[in-house]
Amino acid sequence: MRIALIRHPTPAIGPGICYGRLDVGLDPSAQAWIDRLAADSPLPTARRIWTSPAIRCHGPANAIALALAAPLTVDPRLRELDFGHWEGQPWDVISRTELDRWAAAPSSFAAPGGESGADLIARVRAFHADLRRDGQDCMVVSHGGPLKILNALLRGKPVDLLAAAPPIGSVNLIDCHAASVG
Repeated sequence: MRIALIRHPTPAIGPGICYGRLDVGLDPSAQAWIDRLAADSPLPTARRIWTSPAIRCHGPANAIALALAAPLTVDPRLRELDFGHWEGQPWDVISRTELDRWAAAPSSFAAPGGESGADLIARVRAFHADLRRDGQDCMVVSHGGPLKILNALLRGKPVDLLAAAPPIGSVNLIDCHAASVG
């Protein structure tokens, strides 16, 4: 089984704004990226395209699915971390104390009204189990948080919530037969 992990292209939101679950669209410049990806698929053998329900993921995933004539499956487990009351706020106005608490305990900390890193990991683990059971070549269009967790799980590596997320607009191909999975 081969999987292409795709992080959505540039969203239409200013830099420095917290936008985990905030459903922002795509920057107009993203259309060229979407067109290239749909025309020159990184995984032409994909039998299914999975996507977060967020507009910034669903739009590109739909274009890819249409180009490959592959079914598109929207899965809420692929949503980004819910930052609760931090959503839509500039990062520099969020309490430094709260940000430090989050960095010190990313698994257990949840922003006010949001979800913890452990909640995010549990969602992605459940998705990973279903993906493995399905066993087909596929593409997953999602966000930085879920993709770094899924990447670790597919490679049989420990999940590190403080690891860098894949860059916006990135594509990461994983051969699950070659990866050490667990």
